[in-house]
Amino acid sequence: MIAVERVSKRFEQGDVLENVDFTVQTGEFFGIIGPNGSGKSTLLRLISGVEAPSEGTVRLRGREVRSYPRKQLARWLAVLQQDSLPPVGFTVREVVEMGRYPFQNWLGEEPEDPTGWIDSILSRLGLESLSGRGLDQLSGGERQRVALGQVMAQQPELLLLDEPTTYLDIGYQVQMMDYVRGWQRDTGLTVVAVLHDLNLAAQYCDRILVLHRGRMIRLGPPEEVICADLIESVYGTRPLVLAHPANAVPQILLMPGS
Repeated sequence: MIAVERVSKRFEQGDVLENVDFTVQTGEFFGIIGPNGSGKSTLLRLISGVEAPSEGTVRLRGREVRSYPRKQLARWLAVLQQDSLPPVGFTVREVVEMGRYPFQNWLGEEPEDPTGWIDSILSRLGLESLSGRGLDQLSGGERQRVALGQVMAQQPELLLLDEPTTYLDIGYQVQMMDYVRGWQRDTGLTVVAVLHDLNLAAQYCDRILVLHRGRMIRLGPPEEVICADLIESVYGTRPLVLAHPANAVPQILLMPGS
C-alpha cells in the first residue's frame, strides 16, 4: 500500500527527515511516535502528497503519490488532523456530508444518493441525536467524532491520523481509537497514525516506527519498540515497562526523578 523510499525533507532551517525508508501493508495499523520536532507530522504530509520530499520517493499502490490528481486521491485516501473541522455555521450532518466531495460533480451531485451511507455513519458514531446541532454546540469529544464521520464518508482505503486524540480526555481517547480499529477490521482499512501517547500506540498498532531528530530509530511490533532503554534514549526519561494484564502488550509507567 505505502512505500517510503529513502526519503529526506529539508526546509530553510535545516533537515527535518533524513533517509527514512519503510513500507506499510494493506490492512495494517501502523503507528509513528517520537518527541516533538522529530518529523512525525512532516512524514504524514509527505505520505498524503501535500508536500514533496527533498530526496527519495513516496509511493502509494506502486505509484508516486504526487502524480495522483488530488480529487482522485481523495476517493481512497483520507486525513484526520487535530482540528480539521470547518468554521462554525455548519451542522453535524452537513460536515459529515462534506466527505462526499471527491465523488461529486461540479453541481455537487453524485450518481447514487449517499443519504443511507451518511445515516449509517451518524448511527455508528452515536451522532444521530446531534445531526442538526451546530459545531459550536459540541464538546471536544463530539467534534472529533464528527471529524471522523467526515473522513468515513469518503469511504477511504487509507486513513492518515495526525494525533487524533490530542486534547481529548482518556474516555474519548479510547472511544476514538476503538472506532477507528472497528472500522479498520470491518473494511480492511489501512491506518497510519501519528500518536503522542505511547500506551495507546502499543494497544492499537501492529507496528510502530520511532523517529528522533528526523531519523528512524526503530521499527517493529510494540513489544520490540516499547522498552525502557529506547524510551530513555529518545525521550530522555526512563520509564517502567510492564505487560498489560489483559493482553500482555507493553505499557509504560513514568517514574518521577528518572
